[in-house]
Amino acid sequence: MDAAQVEKVKALVKQLADKIPHSLIGTEKQEYINTELLWRLDADDKDTLRDFLDGCLEDMRRRDASDIDLGGWGSKGMIWLRTQGVKSPVREWGTYTMNQTDILIQNILTRDQRSFLFENRNLDFSYIFRDEEGVPNRNRADAYFDLDSLALNMRAINTDLRKYDDYGFHHNVTRSLSLEHTKEGLILITGITGSGKSTTLDAIVDMNNSSVEAHIVIIASPVEFVHSSKKSIIRHREVGGDTISFKHGTIEALRQDPDIIIIGEMRDPETIMAALEVADSGHKVLSTLHTSSAIESIDRIIGEVAPEEQDRVRHRLADVLRCVISQKLCPSLDGKRVLAKEIMIMTPSIRAAIKNNNTGEIYQMINEGLKYGMCTMEQDLKEHVVARRINKETAMSFANNKRMMQQLLTSL
Repeated sequence: MDAAQVEKVKALVKQLADKIPHSLIGTEKQEYINTELLWRLDADDKDTLRDFLDGCLEDMRRRDASDIDLGGWGSKGMIWLRTQGVKSPVREWGTYTMNQTDILIQNILTRDQRSFLFENRNLDFSYIFRDEEGVPNRNRADAYFDLDSLALNMRAINTDLRKYDDYGFHHNVTRSLSLEHTKEGLILITGITGSGKSTTLDAIVDMNNSSVEAHIVIIASPVEFVHSSKKSIIRHREVGGDTISFKHGTIEALRQDPDIIIIGEMRDPETIMAALEVADSGHKVLSTLHTSSAIESIDRIIGEVAPEEQDRVRHRLADVLRCVISQKLCPSLDGKRVLAKEIMIMTPSIRAAIKNNNTGEIYQMINEGLKYGMCTMEQDLKEHVVARRINKETAMSFANNKRMMQQLLTSL
């Protein structure tokens, strides 16, 4: 990104923003930008604005950053990058008023996307740009309102899959994840935003795609990594474009002769119930949750339904759940990040604990389940400390059970 390009864009968005009447706020202002400014803007100027943002995205990848943020009150007029977990502004890309970033953000949206954003105040979408060599690069994007102005986050989607073997999963875990060994059941990949859930899910899809002749249906919002069919046929269905919702996509998949159904996120009670029903029907279902441990994942699913339905859901979940992988990305001693994970494999004891509403007992079962391929987050963090990948302070910071983590570290 050179200084001349930055200055050219700054001059163009200032010229456009100066036309916005001061009396307009909120959605009315956004509608004005949509209908009076961008609708009348010539193609060359639209390309100038888009090329600037594409240049930022390309530079983001060169810097090995994962996310870019701009717009809204919180950005203070700057464009921010998250690099190795740290978010900071890129000052050489210039500063912009909120009206100017509104224009930059709206310019990359279609008219239908703008209408959806104005009505729902949030828009998940995928964005593709081509780099200098013409290679398409996909980004997961989220546009939203921040104090009546628009804000945008984009996350770079890796063009290279992480190999499944790199995870070093126990063979019992692999048996749960592979259609070749287990034809049905629910697999959960959990963690906070930015913990690598999608990367893990894609590695599992690729492992099955490379080894089993099957039909895999992926329902995502938005679609991130696009898999090429190998031994399996892979379908990608984006929520909002190819299907109405996660719930609808999940139910529709039953009529598409699937072997594996990937649900990008179980974000509401309707999707959770649909996932349980599909898994209960004898299909293999993989999905993600924003939870930090196996026990929290179980409690979250049960807690999402009405109290009178919880016993039924508890028993169904115990019957269909096969494996929970909870993960975190921790800063490592070499300045990068390392994956720490908790793994729960369904055993008769854990199944009974879920059915009897004794989930508090499951932690100790995971702690003692090493021979089955299980480990707690604290046990895995300890292994990273022993291997000198992270320090003790990082292990304590990322532990779910601080008391247990302290005990494990004291023994070192």
